[in-house]
Amino acid sequence: MLNIESLTPKKIITVLDTTHTFQTIDERAIKKVPALRGKTVINLFVEPSTRTRISFELSEQRLSADIINFTAEASSLKKGETLRDTARNLEALNADFIVIRHSASGAPHFLARVINASIINAGDGAHEHPTQALLDVFTIREKKGKVEGLNVTILGDILYSRVARSNIWALTKLGAKVTLCGPSTLVPRVFEQMGCRVTYDVEEAIRDADIINLLRIQHERQRKTMFPSLGEYATLFGLNKERLKRAKPEALIMHPGPINRGVEIDSEIADCARSLILEQVTNGLAVRMAVLFLVNGGKGPQEVAAH
Repeated sequence: MLNIESLTPKKIITVLDTTHTFQTIDERAIKKVPALRGKTVINLFVEPSTRTRISFELSEQRLSADIINFTAEASSLKKGETLRDTARNLEALNADFIVIRHSASGAPHFLARVINASIINAGDGAHEHPTQALLDVFTIREKKGKVEGLNVTILGDILYSRVARSNIWALTKLGAKVTLCGPSTLVPRVFEQMGCRVTYDVEEAIRDADIINLLRIQHERQRKTMFPSLGEYATLFGLNKERLKRAKPEALIMHPGPINRGVEIDSEIADCARSLILEQVTNGLAVRMAVLFLVNGGKGPQEVAAH
């Protein structure tokens, strides 16, 4: 699972249907299935992560996998060892899966070429974050009953966001209409080539939206300041109570986290009944269980039931 761009709509739907089946495991007294028993998963997080790392680890535990957590700060990568050598050493330990997060775009693809273990991309630079997009479209489908034909506005730092790119691919493949909005320095019109509409008028962007997906400012990936100040960003593009009144009453709010409260979203909106932020986190578990299951050779939802 390296990206969303290369997946067919049929494969995306298979992941979503399999996820729906895995949701029922959370309702069991014992939240475990033996799907990955005897398999070793290495979580190779070379870039900091909290939500994604914990979500993957918990998903792996629920599938009964053996887990090794690997962080760059406490590894030979700090001593100058290459990613290739690190990965080959991990493979020599008979790792079956490597879940990788890396600051360099293309790192998971590189690993997939040089080692035999199954690679799952947990975020690579500003390129893609496939499991985040899958949990986002799964959440949308659960709440709205469909994805096709919906108006989805992605608001914020698009240029440096791997979440935005993966979401754009997933949503357009499933037939949603995607609008991008944010400062012109962070939302270049080149994104129109991916089948999106670009606007710099936030009121216009959210007016007809069924889903408003907010992104934080990716300070760690920006090469220079792309707008005058956080205060100005909040004034011009932040989702506040007054601005939300201009959206449809049934429009739902999403955010991949971490949230910068008071910047891209006001606290009262982040915590309101229309917010799906915590549901996204919960759904992330089932999505990552489904991805691990399918990458391991699982055929789909009908096979999950057998476990």
